[in-house]
Amino acid sequence: MKIKSNGVEIEVEDTGADGSQAGRPVVLLIMGLGMQLIAWPPALVQSLVDAGYRVIRHDNRDVGLSSHLDHLGVPNLVWAGLQHRLGFSPKAPYTLTDMAADALGVVDALKIGRFHVVGVSMGGMIAQRVAIAAPQRVASLTSIMSSSGARGLPSAEPAVLKVLLSRPASTQPADLVEHYVNLYTAIGSPDFTVPQADMRERILAGVMRSYRPVGTMRQMLAIIADSTRAAELANVRCPTLVVHGDADPLVPLACGEDTARRIHGAQLKVIAGMGHDLPPPVVEAITRELLPHLQAANP
Repeated sequence: MKIKSNGVEIEVEDTGADGSQAGRPVVLLIMGLGMQLIAWPPALVQSLVDAGYRVIRHDNRDVGLSSHLDHLGVPNLVWAGLQHRLGFSPKAPYTLTDMAADALGVVDALKIGRFHVVGVSMGGMIAQRVAIAAPQRVASLTSIMSSSGARGLPSAEPAVLKVLLSRPASTQPADLVEHYVNLYTAIGSPDFTVPQADMRERILAGVMRSYRPVGTMRQMLAIIADSTRAAELANVRCPTLVVHGDADPLVPLACGEDTARRIHGAQLKVIAGMGHDLPPPVVEAITRELLPHLQAANP
């Protein structure tokens, strides 16, 4: 379903849309860079529902079935990256704060007061922004394979950056699938490989639903431009869980450690062999940490 939020249309999936889960505590899931709500592993969503939660997922602006903001132009990421390295904050057509406002607009439209927020990668950054913006409403924060955005933290491995910045051979589905197979293999968990057939099926489903490379670029610029979040994390007071893999080649473990250090009372859980993806064993490990964290903080 579509929800008008913060001046854009946001595509939303709500396990309680039929009213059958009224009164349940709510978990808002926020996905990462360029990823759609269907990227959340069904096993994770089902575990939350089975544990008594109402689960809300959405496509972030500029990807999936949410508003496409092509009128904002194509960002120059090379120039933005250079500005960032020189200590300047590049100007972005929208910010992670705007994307957090999108998420808050979704729960507002659904008439939800307090809720838990869980984000992965860029979604973790947006979740941090939600917790900063609405401290009285966020029952708990979970930041997975994400970062505080502080300057000086290690960046992705060069081989991973090369794949990340590469382009598919064409926009034909087969070439897009091949491109994303290479990317997800490069950033994936070395100890928990995903069968190629399963990976290709999941990628193809996403490509056929929506393919928004320029929207992903604008999201990336929003990440680069968010220069103050690290200092603002000191204002987060809700129970916080930070989950990170010790084999993450895209967002190194030091980024998760820094996030946990900056949030008062945050718990850091490091998963051995986890990279920057969500294969079944990693989902199981995250769920074992996530469910007790949510239960302890239920509003």
